[in-house]
Amino acid sequence: MLRAWLTSLAIVLSWAANADGPKGLRYAIQPKAIAPHTFFVQGLPGVASAENQGFNSNAAFVVTSEGVVVIDVLGTPALGQALLSAIRHVTQKPVKRVILTHYHADHFYGLQAFKDAGAEIWAHRAALDYLDGEEAPRRLAQRAGDLAPWVDAKMPLVRADRWLDKDETFTLGGIRFDVAYMGPAHSPEDLIVSVPSEGVVISGDILYGGRIPFVGEADSKRWLATTERLLALKPKVLVPGHGAISTNPGKDLALTREYLTYLRQVMGKAVEDFTPFDEAYAKADWSRYAKVPAFDAANRINAYGQYLVMERELLEKK
Repeated sequence: MLRAWLTSLAIVLSWAANADGPKGLRYAIQPKAIAPHTFFVQGLPGVASAENQGFNSNAAFVVTSEGVVVIDVLGTPALGQALLSAIRHVTQKPVKRVILTHYHADHFYGLQAFKDAGAEIWAHRAALDYLDGEEAPRRLAQRAGDLAPWVDAKMPLVRADRWLDKDETFTLGGIRFDVAYMGPAHSPEDLIVSVPSEGVVISGDILYGGRIPFVGEADSKRWLATTERLLALKPKVLVPGHGAISTNPGKDLALTREYLTYLRQVMGKAVEDFTPFDEAYAKADWSRYAKVPAFDAANRINAYGQYLVMERELLEKK
């Protein structure tokens, strides 16, 4: 009864929150209670686009007696501000900490609002290679083109206040948070956040719900092993980086594992047979995934990335 009441209250408040959030956003930020203290925001299906104004990823937050812990902050500064506004309509307690599951644009571009609000930002140290390299400015330029005016090419990329290099556990307001490094999988810096008393695990993009994951040249072999480690935690509720929450992750989120396995099989065989990528891609049967959101935008990129990964793996065997 209490949970249902909280859920209804959160939805009503979130609509109110959107009213005084950034102007021009088409989509309300709607936190839903998924445990006594834990709330969840679900992005839209597919990849970030002008149509969805970059709102395609998930976020979560936990309200404790001493303050709020936020996990991921959405994909534009305006969405970050809207998320903060929604949180403030659920509770007036300050946001004490933001934990980033990884430094991909759709999960961290909303950081500035939380930085300005005084939150301490945590992320894994492996993200520094991304921020200090060529990929971060390239991605910002791409997003500025695709998501203008919601992303600006001159927008500062907010860095963490604390860079983790090992698992961490902390308690705030009597609630324990376990932050575990699970990378490299989807990204080199993958973190998950477990809240044992709530029965909740926030996985970031290690698991996706209802859409094709972005894979690129990720270490898919390690990624598959990591999904097994994640599922072995047996959470009551799992919050993926994209898509709906799951109370049966092994079943509901099997798509990620099946898709990664298929990519490795098809591209691995092509590499072993010395089949050129374009020919291998054209011959592959993608019908199982062709109607899944984000297929058109991500699949060819994923396949080519994994073709290169499988080439490297083959060379390492020799």
